[in-house]
Amino acid sequence: MAKKKKAEKSEGAAPDASGELVHNPFAALTGGAPEAKLASAEPEAPAEPEGDAAPGELRFSEKVVLRRETKGRGGKTVTRVSGLPASHREALAKRMKKALGCGAKVEGEDVILLGSVVDRAADWLADEGAKRVVRGN
Repeated sequence: MAKKKKAEKSEGAAPDASGELVHNPFAALTGGAPEAKLASAEPEAPAEPEGDAAPGELRFSEKVVLRRETKGRGGKTVTRVSGLPASHREALAKRMKKALGCGAKVEGEDVILLGSVVDRAADWLADEGAKRVVRGN
């Protein structure tokens, strides 16, 4: 008897005379028939990531300084990059992280690269258009 009552309650999704479902819970999400939306939709071009500046429009300061540090980090080595433009610091940290294969974060006015990547970072910055890259320690 309990099984009959459950069957009676689920009538909202019962097929009509043509065999198709009458109730479509997703119709309201697409604004109508989903088949019409799918047929007319054109594939969207992937959007450019925000914050990524092209190398041509990025202006470095006169001097970019790279230093290797371990003090205050539990013996772990990091590379501190100073002299980057304030407006592009976050974007540069993101791009350096991808290009150098290391972690990166903005700490104050500097970008911190996780690991000893002074040489690779200097080469990458020179390729990006930094006029003068100074390597410390």
